[in-house]
Amino acid sequence: MASLDISELYSVHFKRLLKISYSITKDRQLAEDVVQETFIKAIHKIDTVQSTDKLNAWLSVITRRTAIDFIRNEQKKSGIPMEQEMLVTVGKASVQNVEAEVAFSILVEQVKEGMTNLADIYRDVMVLKVKHNLKEQEIAKRLDVNLSSVRTRIFRARKQLKTMFSDQIKF
Repeated sequence: MASLDISELYSVHFKRLLKISYSITKDRQLAEDVVQETFIKAIHKIDTVQSTDKLNAWLSVITRRTAIDFIRNEQKKSGIPMEQEMLVTVGKASVQNVEAEVAFSILVEQVKEGMTNLADIYRDVMVLKVKHNLKEQEIAKRLDVNLSSVRTRIFRARKQLKTMFSDQIKF
């Protein structure tokens, strides 16, 4: 199996792997980076493939997993707090036009800015809830406050954010 020509492998599978990667990342440059990383991983592990019939599926799995890893890393780098529901919605909305993507990016930046404008007690709770994905009980323990206080602060913080962006967010 190690006798496969890597350049031939690359030329045969590149377009298909790029489509798979782009469907996950929604970014052309990032998708190309994912495919490059896929082939680097494949080169190191090519001797583990026992049959050339399985090569296509093997490369597809590597591409999908690498793309997901890249997305996770990009989210960590950006530091933009987002609700899990928003992340799922963004992932499902695969067909968006450029204007909608730009409007969404602007909205995300505005929400990020809005989070900084919240009072400290609300911002602290929201950062722990959204960014660190902590449960309300864990937040209460970490901040040394009552569970009901945490719930109230989360409710009020979300209400303030909704008020700030009510004309831009379509529910």
